[in-house]
Amino acid sequence: MVSATLEQTQVDLAAVNSQLTSANAQEIVQWAADTFQEGLVMSTSFGIQSAVMLHLVTQIVPHIPVIWVDTGYLPSETYNFAEELTQRLNLNLKVYQSPMSPARMEAKYGKLWEKEDVESLNLYDHIRKVEPMQRALQELKATAWLAGLRKDQTNHRQNLGYVNRQGNIYKILPILDWNSRDVYQYLTRFDLPYHPLFDQGYVTVGDWHSSRPLMADDQHERDTRFQGMKQECGLHLPQTVGEEESLNSSSL
Repeated sequence: MVSATLEQTQVDLAAVNSQLTSANAQEIVQWAADTFQEGLVMSTSFGIQSAVMLHLVTQIVPHIPVIWVDTGYLPSETYNFAEELTQRLNLNLKVYQSPMSPARMEAKYGKLWEKEDVESLNLYDHIRKVEPMQRALQELKATAWLAGLRKDQTNHRQNLGYVNRQGNIYKILPILDWNSRDVYQYLTRFDLPYHPLFDQGYVTVGDWHSSRPLMADDQHERDTRFQGMKQECGLHLPQTVGEEESLNSSSL
């Protein structure tokens, strides 16, 4: 099988999104596998409901590269959950981390997550998440990326299609229209686990220092992340020129 390249595979986004309107999640994954072949990868955070996408995709593309960006600040429960799912689903896991260790970052910038400004959080996310993900996509020669984003998660995601273009890569979102009930029914049907912190009131989980359980006065589940100051960590936002330039930077 020959790996697809962006030069070989050009997608008419309007046409394909119209075509996929009547498709189910499995059919969207199959379309992506047929279209992008060995250029197709997926990402996971090993978050609360990550078992859904991992199971859904690997039932169709068993050996797909699964990118996991390990920030170095994940809860112990996440590392254990990752090990459980990797073994159970026989994942072809590709772990990526920032070249800047947590200790070095804290020595240079302090505890960025404790600074009450979005700029500090953005810097943290770029160092620990965005740069490793972009490097993973480059090294794996990815042309398309499967992700488990849903419209009901953030304002940005409400405007996405099943197939999108982010920088030089296509992003495919098979469960874009799913809601919490759809996720629950899938987990139940295939006897898949939630992240262990779900039982402690977490509805979304990232780094230990920037995630907390859902409270009665929270307006949205994403209020439990990033001190409620931002909804996106940057992995699923369009790349800026600065982000692209940073991939070749040795400053980290």
